[in-house]
Amino acid sequence: MPAINATGVWTEVNYGQKTIFASAQSEELFMSRQDIDILRHLAEKVSKLSQSSENITKKDLWYEHNSLKTKKPLIFCDPENGWNEIILSDDLNCRSPLARRWEIILLKEIFYGEKLKDDKPIEIYFDIGYTYKETDWISSRSIRGGLDGGSYVWDGKIKSIEDIEMINYPTIDIDYKTTLENLNIASNVFKDLLIPRIKGQWWWSLGLTIDLVGLIGLENMFFQLIDNGEFIKKVLEKLRDGWIKKINFLQNSKLLSNNNDDSYVGSGGLGYCKELDNSEDSIITTKNLWGFAESQETGQVSPEMFKEFVFPFQLELLKLFGLNCYGCCEPLDKRWHVIKQIPNLRRVSVSNWADYRKMSEYLEDKYIFSYKPSPTDLAVSSINKDYIRKNIRNFLEVTKGNIVEIIMKDNHTIGKNPQNVVDWVKIVREEINKLYE
Repeated sequence: MPAINATGVWTEVNYGQKTIFASAQSEELFMSRQDIDILRHLAEKVSKLSQSSENITKKDLWYEHNSLKTKKPLIFCDPENGWNEIILSDDLNCRSPLARRWEIILLKEIFYGEKLKDDKPIEIYFDIGYTYKETDWISSRSIRGGLDGGSYVWDGKIKSIEDIEMINYPTIDIDYKTTLENLNIASNVFKDLLIPRIKGQWWWSLGLTIDLVGLIGLENMFFQLIDNGEFIKKVLEKLRDGWIKKINFLQNSKLLSNNNDDSYVGSGGLGYCKELDNSEDSIITTKNLWGFAESQETGQVSPEMFKEFVFPFQLELLKLFGLNCYGCCEPLDKRWHVIKQIPNLRRVSVSNWADYRKMSEYLEDKYIFSYKPSPTDLAVSSINKDYIRKNIRNFLEVTKGNIVEIIMKDNHTIGKNPQNVVDWVKIVREEINKLYE
């Protein structure tokens, strides 16, 4: 199975029962014949799932949904850390580190298609991320706590306006050789089953405040907002400039990838959207992309303070994008009058801490109502089905006139019971069908 990449010709080399793929200049990336057979068996299942009529219908639903044309809510469940309780390390059959990572990716897709059965489509593509190094805003950070996954606090090193000169703009160094080697391995392994492609995901949120608290500390941020607002603005100004510099580098280097497909966008939801099509453009720009910001760290800050000290800097970044998502866990019902100023705002997060009745009135059918039920409902060995059903039914009755997606995420545990997520999707589906039949 030969292929060409920047490092030379890939050759199939036999060592008894083993087969590895080796480039002319690297022997670091390899997998056994057994690993390849396992991956191809799983890839065949994914390929069949992606071509089913049900799967094609799901894609169409997301295209309509993101264009505000659907009335029936869509369901998307991302178990997040719960995946560690669905796909156990001891259950993996591959042996090489790369093959095991890819095995997990394929097993997730199969779980979605065969068991979870929410509205997430299965794609024919197998995405390879860029291998790269990125420098930090400061030379070193320190936190207190955080052992064994526990809570921690940032020990912020930027304590005054004079310290801001310590903040450096991050730089990105792409390892094209390794990136292309991974792509070529995938092309050889999944040939005739899946379509490998390089797809970069360079950030999650452009909200700035997670970077802010990492530099100055969370508690200190609250004090400084009251005592020295100019300091906050100066730090956010530096962060905004750094993000613009990073975005321009990625755009000019042709490293941006479309997210108007099955990409996870915002704090939940999938990106399928024809309005962001760039098929006639020679380069992908931010105008072809979903943008996203949130400010969970300022969730307890007054709307007036948020509007004065944070929002203007976020707005300058969001203006660069074709469509925008806003919000995550922070309640937006008290600052809707601020964030509704975002241009091309399309998807709005309504967390479990927000008043969804107020948000229903605000959003109407002009924005996507991205609802986030409490993940604690699944963090038990056996879920309370009646309780979940009642809450979902009440929510659906209030929001029937909205463009709704119901997103289960932020799961730190699913009670070590994969059936919890399966049953949750089933309950939500049943309640939707009852109300929308």
